[in-house]
Amino acid sequence: MPPWFLELGAVKQALVATLFTWGVTALGAATIFVFKTVNRKLLDAMLGFAAGVMIAASFWSLLAPAIEMAEADGGDGWRPAVIGFLVGGAFLYLIDKILPHLHLGFPREEAEGISTSWHRSVLLVLAITLHNIPEGLAVGVAFGAVAAGVDSASMGAAVALALGIGIQNFPEGLAVAAPLRREGWSRRKSFLYGQASGIVEPIAGVLGASAVLLMRPLLPYALSFAAGAMIYVVVEELIPESQLQKNTDLATIGAMLGFALMMTLDVALG
Repeated sequence: MPPWFLELGAVKQALVATLFTWGVTALGAATIFVFKTVNRKLLDAMLGFAAGVMIAASFWSLLAPAIEMAEADGGDGWRPAVIGFLVGGAFLYLIDKILPHLHLGFPREEAEGISTSWHRSVLLVLAITLHNIPEGLAVGVAFGAVAAGVDSASMGAAVALALGIGIQNFPEGLAVAAPLRREGWSRRKSFLYGQASGIVEPIAGVLGASAVLLMRPLLPYALSFAAGAMIYVVVEELIPESQLQKNTDLATIGAMLGFALMMTLDVALG
C-alpha cells in the first residue's frame, strides 16, 4: 500500500478509494468505444458476479465487524446488526419508491418511483446510480472504522472492500452505456452517461467516513446499515436483472465466483 495513502486521513482515504471505484465504472462504460453491443449472456454473468461480490462484502466486510464491535463494547452483537441491517434495507426501499428509475431489460412502462416523463436512458442511469449509493457508503464507513481505532477493522479489509466494489462496478458502467449506444446514442454520450452513474460513490464515501468519525458509537449500526442497503440492491435489482433472459446458470456461476473473489480479498488482505 503506498505510504502517501496511509498518511491521508480517513475521509481523504475514503475519497481516493471511491474515486477508484467510480473510475472502474467509467472503465466499464468506456468499452462502448470498442463494442456497439454486448453479448447478453456475458452481461448476465457479470451482473451475477457483481451480486456475489456485494453479498460477500455485506457479511465479511460489514456485518461481521459490526457484530464483533458491538460485542467488544459490551453489548449484544446481534442487536445493532439486525437494526442497522433492516434500516438500511428500508432506506433503499424508500429511495426506490421515490426516485424514478428503470431496471435493465424492462420496458419503459415498468419504470419505478414517482411517475415522470423522463427519457428511458435517464431512468436507466438512475437505476444504477441508486445502488451505487450503498457501495460508496460501505467503503467510507470501512475507512472510518479503521481511523476510529476499532480492533476488528483493518486497513487491509477496507482496501479489499474498495477493490471488490471497484471490480464489480465494471459491469455496471457497461450495463448503462451499452443500452444507450444500442438506442442510437453516440459513443461519447453513452460513455458520459454510463460513468455518471458512479459519481455518487465518492459523495457517499466521504459522508460515510465523516459520519463514523463524528459518531463512533453508531459505527456498528452504520456498517450494518450499509450491508442492508447492499443486500436490498442485490435481491431487488441485480439478481432479477441477471435472470431476466433465462441465463440462470451463467448468472449463478458468476455470483459464486464473485462471492469467492470478495471473500478471498477480505480474508487475505483483512
